[in-house]
Amino acid sequence: MNLAQFANTIGLSASTVSRALNGYADVSAETRRRVEVAAERLGYRASAVGRRLRTGRAEAIGFLLAPPRGSSVNFFQLEMLAGIDEALRATDYHLVVITAKSEQDEFDCLRRMVEQRQVEAVLLCRTRRTDERIIWLLRRHYPFAAVGRSETPEPFPFLDIDHAASARMACERLIGLGHRRIALVNTPAALMYSAHARQGYEQALLAAGLRRSRALVLHAEMTEAAGQAAVCALLARSAPPTALICGDDVLALGALRALEAAGMQAGRDVAVIGCGDIPMARFATPPLTTFRAPFRAAGQRVTEMLVQTLAGKPAAGLQEIWTPELVVRASDGGARGMQ
Repeated sequence: MNLAQFANTIGLSASTVSRALNGYADVSAETRRRVEVAAERLGYRASAVGRRLRTGRAEAIGFLLAPPRGSSVNFFQLEMLAGIDEALRATDYHLVVITAKSEQDEFDCLRRMVEQRQVEAVLLCRTRRTDERIIWLLRRHYPFAAVGRSETPEPFPFLDIDHAASARMACERLIGLGHRRIALVNTPAALMYSAHARQGYEQALLAAGLRRSRALVLHAEMTEAAGQAAVCALLARSAPPTALICGDDVLALGALRALEAAGMQAGRDVAVIGCGDIPMARFATPPLTTFRAPFRAAGQRVTEMLVQTLAGKPAAGLQEIWTPELVVRASDGGARGMQ
């Protein structure tokens, strides 16, 4: 049923029905109520396209897919997308997904979306310590929410997975298993969660009275090859680590390959703990001990936060940090003869 048919059915003009449904002040409360009751009874919904043309609003939320750095990012973003889509079904907003080939391309896509008013608000992920996207959006007072924090002092809505907590818990677990030379194979240094992971790792070492060594902290791109290369470099040291904390599961899978190439086994010769619980983690050899976060639920929640932002709720009340869950499998174990 279109607008004209609906209006004819209830005995009003199409313009009166349209203005009643869109809240115009020149329509009486009695007429507006009559139209709303009839619309509910007859199952009539105004055309979203027509409504956008009348109001000039995009009624869209933009989600920037971060440039690919490894399959764990793709898994994370796919789960996020599913959660975002589920949350938006309860609203009048639709989702616009923008893909980017590089960080510069990502910023250019963001600028076009905003300046051309293609969307009313933006969802960001994989935040950086100094994040030009966040700084630019804050300066323009443009609504957004992020999965992740940044070092900008101005508050903004975010939901973050506590990577400081996961690295700290991983390090504490390994210390409890007898390890004293524990390396951190971290994600790229520019990412905010990389800084948090290092912070948690160093907090655990300090609390246990263990010396922090810069030589045992490496940053790598989120690929198996980069993880393998980083761990090969660590194993070549005169005093190699007995345990590895990896900031990402794909790096951890590369670590398993490096150990295998060296004739060693994770969980027996060197302990390995990952982060992310991607699908391949449980099928690795040996199965990977890692941290799990509810990415789909995070996508739902950060979308709800963004809708609340559009409704005028202050950013300070829209900031959450979720603690991930340790999933114990077989890749970590006690120290053996390498102390």
